[in-house]
Amino acid sequence: MTTSPIAAIILAAGKGTRMKSDLHKVLHPIAGQPMLMHLLASVDALAPAKKVVVVGSGRDQLEAALGGTADLAVQEPQLGTGHAVQQAEGALAGFDGDVLILYGDVPLVRTETMQRMLDRLHAPDAPAIVVLGFEPDDTLRYGRVIAEGDRIVKMVEHKDATDAERAVQLCNSGLMAARSADLFALLARVGNANAAGEYYLVDIVNIANDDGRMSAVVTTDPFEVAGVNSRAELAALEGAWQARRRAEAMADGVTLIAPETVWFAFDTQLGRDVTIEPNVFFGPGVSVADKVTIRANCHIEGTVIGTACEVGPFARLRPGTVLGEKAKIGNFVETKKAVLGAGAKANHLTYLGDAEVGAKANVGAGTITCNYDGFFKYKTVIGDGAFIGSNSALVAPVMIGAGAIVGAGSVVTADVETDALALARGTQAAKPGWAKRFRELMTAKKASQK
Repeated sequence: MTTSPIAAIILAAGKGTRMKSDLHKVLHPIAGQPMLMHLLASVDALAPAKKVVVVGSGRDQLEAALGGTADLAVQEPQLGTGHAVQQAEGALAGFDGDVLILYGDVPLVRTETMQRMLDRLHAPDAPAIVVLGFEPDDTLRYGRVIAEGDRIVKMVEHKDATDAERAVQLCNSGLMAARSADLFALLARVGNANAAGEYYLVDIVNIANDDGRMSAVVTTDPFEVAGVNSRAELAALEGAWQARRRAEAMADGVTLIAPETVWFAFDTQLGRDVTIEPNVFFGPGVSVADKVTIRANCHIEGTVIGTACEVGPFARLRPGTVLGEKAKIGNFVETKKAVLGAGAKANHLTYLGDAEVGAKANVGAGTITCNYDGFFKYKTVIGDGAFIGSNSALVAPVMIGAGAIVGAGSVVTADVETDALALARGTQAAKPGWAKRFRELMTAKKASQK
């Protein structure tokens, strides 16, 4: 492995018109994370000295998303990929090392693949450029890599290729690696005498060849270099990513009853012997421990689920939810910033927001924590072993002591002591015969109006 400093140039200047969106193309998400951030996560694993994102339209959106984690270079007007890379030269002034050229709309390139490109760059035969190639089932309109072994004879764009060159299966992903000194010197010699009148990045390979220098190709799976130019391609890549993640989950000891109906986020963590029933959606920030069962039709985001918990069916766990060991969240229960201790239960028809529920506490059906007054949020604390009767409203801020019982139908507005019984409801009154008299009266009244 090379120890040279690394810089990454990420091209994201395309207008993305086929997306038909106000959101910049590279900020559209796959598995809950913007495409650009998928790519940057892989780059960051290489500990780069510099990252430069080349932008065009939508600069403000990218600037906000990046939050200062990368330099920006502007390409205006947009005169091709070679011209785009040139715009990063100023940001890399004084940098002496290896440069990876990547694309913000080709988000799933692995760190290992980038490292293979860099290692090939530093092989004994010292290629000037390393190109990442692939062999798709359908070569479509991809540029071709004409190679002998892994040595590149010629690079050609599809529109400029001959019929014989178009018959070649090895295609150019557009991703490259080069030494900084070579890269910008070669780019300065690229012209635009081609069918599109653009400055093609691939021409640096041909120029290096004309100089008697060698360039090499490294190949990868077409999935890794799949690009996104439309909503349909975004959906297709999402589907491909999910299929791989499901297979990985099952290989790691997770049971998926209907794999095609389960949707993971980019950072979903799953333990062993987890069972996930159909139609479960994971948003970002979910960690699931061993021996958990997640029943059908649940939506889970920003949640930590402890060992041997049971969730659902039809549960919604929102960010800030933490379930202790063997806790249970049942059907039609929603939680938000709720921490449930070991063995705590909320089995059905309950909302727990901004709440802390002690170990082995039981929250009855129809209970809600009234955590919001229209201006501020307030916390409810339920002690260990407490029992909350059905259809209770706990008006926060309020504390229910350990072992306390709240009678069904109560509206609790004050703290309840440990082991106390709290009843907060109107007194029941019975009027014998009233219902019969009412029905007779109303029946007669209705008949008189006919």
